[in-house]
Amino acid sequence: MRVGYQNLRKKLEGVLSSDELDALPRRWQILGDLLLVKIDGLEDQLDAIGEAFLTLYPWVKGVAVDRGVHGKLREPDIKVIAGKLDETIHRENGCIFKLDPTKIIFSPGNLKERMRTAELGRGEVVVDMFAGIGYFSIQMAKHARPCKIHSIELNPISFSYLLENIRLNHVEDIIQPISGDCGLLTPVGVADRVIMGYLDGMDYLGAAIKAIKREGGILHYHEAVPACLSPDRPVNRIRAACSSLGRECEINEVRKVKKYAPGVLHVVVDALIT
Repeated sequence: MRVGYQNLRKKLEGVLSSDELDALPRRWQILGDLLLVKIDGLEDQLDAIGEAFLTLYPWVKGVAVDRGVHGKLREPDIKVIAGKLDETIHRENGCIFKLDPTKIIFSPGNLKERMRTAELGRGEVVVDMFAGIGYFSIQMAKHARPCKIHSIELNPISFSYLLENIRLNHVEDIIQPISGDCGLLTPVGVADRVIMGYLDGMDYLGAAIKAIKREGGILHYHEAVPACLSPDRPVNRIRAACSSLGRECEINEVRKVKKYAPGVLHVVVDALIT
């Protein structure tokens, strides 16, 4: 049986008040044998909620509240409320990801976009500017089989998991991992396709455009944007960056990936850069 809100509510009846039961989360994320959940308020009941999750998911060894990410290194703000959280193995779309969710992020809301990207780039040279633990790079290498993926990551912990996941998925022949700042280390004029999966990456648009071959290539630009400014803001930022570098762009598509926050969307712009 699929576990959902009603199962969680029933488990906590008699422990939480009616108002507290109504405030319980409606969704959560399971990574391997760990469970992450966003909870607004209910601070006095977190222990009880955590134990309820452990009962509902007997194979889960740890439960934590996900309070988002912070800083340039995209470090998660996690509070363990039941059991223990440490390294786990998460499987997605035929790929293996080793990670520690207390140290690095893995967003469930990006699943469809990761699966879509996994089918792109066959035979191409790809640059993944914010590779993390290999969210896009690993799946693309496994399924689309590009000629080469330059996977760049600044966070040293994420980079160590990227190296491990490259090995676990046997894609050493495709992925070239690069440790450091993509603003400084992105190769110039080599890419048929560039992935910018960081939602606050507008300052790196110049490096992304310079990476694309003069004969042209595709840019996948992700941004968190107020709904009232979508799609104009990300599109205009790409156009302005291209103009400043003497390049042309054609917008192929703008897609909503998910709601990022109240009134804020995570969107991705696919643009042909020439």
